[in-house]
Amino acid sequence: MQTAESSKTETLADILENLGNIPPNRIRFDPPPGTATERDVLVAKRCANPLICELVDGILVEKAMGTTEALLAGWILYRFWQYVETNDIGVPVGADGLVRLWRGLVRAPDAAFYLWKNIPGGDFPDDPIATLTPDLAVEVLSRGNTMEEIQRKLREYFKAGTQLAWVVNHKKRIVEVYTSPNSKTVLRINQTLDGGAVLPGLKISLKQLFARRRRPNGRNQ
Repeated sequence: MQTAESSKTETLADILENLGNIPPNRIRFDPPPGTATERDVLVAKRCANPLICELVDGILVEKAMGTTEALLAGWILYRFWQYVETNDIGVPVGADGLVRLWRGLVRAPDAAFYLWKNIPGGDFPDDPIATLTPDLAVEVLSRGNTMEEIQRKLREYFKAGTQLAWVVNHKKRIVEVYTSPNSKTVLRINQTLDGGAVLPGLKISLKQLFARRRRPNGRNQ
């Protein structure tokens, strides 16, 4: 199966290039590449050793996520939930929340926010894979990610209707803020993320975000 993002797929090298030159150990060969379906995504998630996989070009791709990345994504979700306590305009969802951006493409942002006004009927879907587009998508870079892969994800998110995307790089302690695949602002440790037009008034200090990795001085000593 090929999408607008894919080109020739004659060799493993072609597959890796189409997926953004990701490490080959993230590609599942059961079922064979090009034949995977949404059912296979759900089977991988429910098996004895569960995996979060995305479905791209008929290929099961293991989601790259480490413990530090999960910590940072979880804290961003916490801040989203704090926000909705006084601004109930939508729903935050973590990396387990599989979404169908379009037929044949299933993604799992590390964190995401969905506005009520863009959720059909105003009821969050009770589907294993929801047909939804995150209004704000967050990707936290892991060791197994490549920038080519992230750029492909950004193109897909914005094509599907995403308004804002954050790419968190905890190694460099920066966050790249995208309002389109080709328009970004780089925020550094002493700067503050804001929710833009999606979450007006939301502020997240990068110093506080990246400090989650270290024990505060003087505690538990």
